Amino acid sequence: MEKSVATLDKGTTCTSWNYCGQRLATGSVNGILSIFDSPDPASSSFTTTSKIRVHEGGIVKIVWVSPEYGDAVACICGDGSLSLWEEIVEDGQLLQWKLCKSFQSKESKALDVQFGVFPTSLKMVVAYSDGHVKVYELLDPLELKNWQLQAEFQNVIDSVSTFGKASCFSASISWNLQRNESQKPSFVMGFNSDTPQLNSSKVWEFDQAHHRWLPVAELALPVDKSDQVFAVAWAPNIGRAHELIAVATRKGITIWHVGLNPDLDGMLSVEKVALLSGYEGEVWQIEWDMSGMTLATSGTDGMVRLWQSNLNGVWHEQAAFEPTS
Repeated sequence: MEKSVATLDKGTTCTSWNYCGQRLATGSVNGILSIFDSPDPASSSFTTTSKIRVHEGGIVKIVWVSPEYGDAVACICGDGSLSLWEEIVEDGQLLQWKLCKSFQSKESKALDVQFGVFPTSLKMVVAYSDGHVKVYELLDPLELKNWQLQAEFQNVIDSVSTFGKASCFSASISWNLQRNESQKPSFVMGFNSDTPQLNSSKVWEFDQAHHRWLPVAELALPVDKSDQVFAVAWAPNIGRAHELIAVATRKGITIWHVGLNPDLDGMLSVEKVALLSGYEGEVWQIEWDMSGMTLATSGTDGMVRLWQSNLNGVWHEQAAFEPTS
């Protein structure tokens, strides 16, 4: 039997779940950040414990900072501004949420932000409406306000590509979770833009020797490279001989196998193994479970669907949930 665990405020536009702390953050059309907690760890009901106005306009995206670095969230607002908010104790008072840092960009809007945790650092990738990507690195693990811009580039394979000013409507980023210290930092990202070269999902990997980010794979067949990307999700790898990445475009949800070992040119092998179908409209959100075995999707048809592959590698819809009133 389905059971409601939290009642969200009217006008809620986005949510983010903190798996480690069992906390829920929501953003609203009037710029209010709400934090939900469960008063009883054994209970599955959540109530609002904090409300903070972070902007005069609406909040469009919330992402929790990795729990190793405290209780904090990144908020992207309707005007494209990006800010970090942290729960701290001041002057011996109760926990309060305070503005930690604002990231200003005069000529473009932030579209997506994601955090990557590594043995020696915390990294943050931000995608902007002009097609640029910025990678920041936290300088002090005890000070969430001390970030340094590590790199800035565009989501293109050919670095000498030339095109007019890009206009991007949305973007999606997903980090490859770090499994060991020898693994290079990497993430996948794609744009929904008017510039074909930017759109297709690319895997970016950090080259420590030259201290730069390089594109090492493109997740699109030649005829699909201009397709606008709505969402990407990199699956946790618990022992596969390849990486697993899902990409949502207007043509559907594709599942990709990405090789672990680069060729002589430094590129990783890619193989499209499935195109998921059976739903109506477009898919705008996709997310893997913690085992990397089940993919959850949602989109314009209002349904949440769960997908899995069988022992033969054939993908199928495992379950579908209709929205409740």
